[in-house]
Amino acid sequence: MQISSIIRRAVAGVAAASMLVAVAACGTSKDNKTAGGEGGGTIEVVASINQWGSVAKDLGGSHVDVTNIMTKTNVEAHDYEPTSQDVAKFGTAKVAVVNGADYDPWASKAASATKATLVTAAETAGIKEGDSPHVWFSAKVRNNTADAITAAYQKADPSHKDDYAKLNKEWHAKEDQLESKIKDASAKTKDVPYAATESVAWYLADDLGMKDATPTGYAQASANESEPTPSDIKAFQDALKGGSIKMLVFNTQEANSTTDQITGAAKSANVPIVELTEQMPKEYTNLLDWMSALVDQFAKA
Repeated sequence: MQISSIIRRAVAGVAAASMLVAVAACGTSKDNKTAGGEGGGTIEVVASINQWGSVAKDLGGSHVDVTNIMTKTNVEAHDYEPTSQDVAKFGTAKVAVVNGADYDPWASKAASATKATLVTAAETAGIKEGDSPHVWFSAKVRNNTADAITAAYQKADPSHKDDYAKLNKEWHAKEDQLESKIKDASAKTKDVPYAATESVAWYLADDLGMKDATPTGYAQASANESEPTPSDIKAFQDALKGGSIKMLVFNTQEANSTTDQITGAAKSANVPIVELTEQMPKEYTNLLDWMSALVDQFAKA
């Protein structure tokens, strides 16, 4: 992403905080459900992105009402600019779940200005700004975030503490199945050199034991959210043609003329391409099911 992208993200964060102040003055909408522990209703939960929203729903069951802000895979997630309606949803939430690591700064700012219990996925595993922000691909982050969400629910609605503990146990059983699948798949993927048009799936590839062979210049440009130079692109194309890269991971949500050149070189060299997105595709309603499908793709590529 270019410098203008960074500026837009900063502006979006400031705007989110400003809009929250404005909507707070308007009071609570009569359409909002009662939070758990306050009259026996459901806990209002807002998640910045749909993949964490799915986890929040699985862990809360019928006791929670989850609203996801970002749900589409045809927009650039890093540059999302919230509407006043988006920000207002945080103002009425009892629990807010955001990604963190500067992936959704607008959501972090909006949520921190409210009384909602804030769960920041990246922070549960010590991942900070500057690290890869696509933390839902990490088994460690998924586990830690699930436990943090459960703790938030038990604090907000202590009368159903045992229910949340049961749902947490059931969720972890499914996560354990996913991690067993990852372990089995790593028999094929361990030490396989791969490259990526963007490091969106770095955590999953790491869990699979793969080696990131993305050319240094291109990788640094991507990490710094700047455009790779023509020599960076050529080095990437040459590596694909030379056979040192055995798999290309392509984030279709960030497709542009540069990635067209990279994927074109991969196809010419018969290098398998794993296509994925940052936001959970609409055919999935569950983060773990989505991750399981991606593990299959990596294992078959």
